[in-house]
Amino acid sequence: QVQLVESGGGLVQAGGSLRLSCEASGRTFSSYAMGWFRQAPGKEREFVAAIRWKSGSTSYADSVKGRFTISRDYAKNTVYLQMHSLKPEDTDVYYCAALGRTKFVLTAPSDYDYWGQGTQVTVSS
Repeated sequence: QVQLVESGGGLVQAGGSLRLSCEASGRTFSSYAMGWFRQAPGKEREFVAAIRWKSGSTSYADSVKGRFTISRDYAKNTVYLQMHSLKPEDTDVYYCAALGRTKFVLTAPSDYDYWGQGTQVTVSS
């Protein structure tokens, strides 16, 4: 079993920045990719960004391109989401997820095997 623990959420003013972290632990961690998703109450979980663990190649939702950056620390089994120029519409619960098998497209929540508990990001106007 793999455990994912997110941290770094909080309240920030529009235009501000936050960095989310997700640390993976448990059995020997081997993941094809890690992703960040977000979800508002009553809405579907939405893809934000993903990174292939070994190659470091990344994917982003159009809504966050140029503002968010996903990265990973291989030695620490940790993935980060650096968020700049935050907008009120970025307010959501953000979830980290791990994908265990090879996939060409990384945007579908149903493909991910493990999920963190979520961390709240609130952007005030």
